[in-house]
Amino acid sequence: MRASRRKGVRMSVEDFRELYERHVGYVVSGDMKAALADMVQENLPAVFDGVTVPRGDVDGFEIKDVRADGDRRIGETVYTTPKGVIGLRSIWERHDGRWLAAALENFPADEGQPA
Repeated sequence: MRASRRKGVRMSVEDFRELYERHVGYVVSGDMKAALADMVQENLPAVFDGVTVPRGDVDGFEIKDVRADGDRRIGETVYTTPKGVIGLRSIWERHDGRWLAAALENFPADEGQPA
């Protein structure tokens, strides 16, 4: 077993990138059930308050950043939708042995470095 998969050990940025890319794929394909399953259920629906997220078709996307921040992991993606461009940051935490998105916030779509 890889160290990053053991309980209580931090997830590597590489492993988080894999998880985050899968999650972004759910959003882009419109699989909201799977995308919501990657989120801390107790935080729903409040996690969406005041945050613009893709709703419906996504014409394109670019993952801008994937990083560790202490015990949290952060992913940033710019989504292009028919209604405009959305910079969306998700903050992930470990809950009951799983990494889940615990918070969302927007960022200016021209921020960040390509991941």
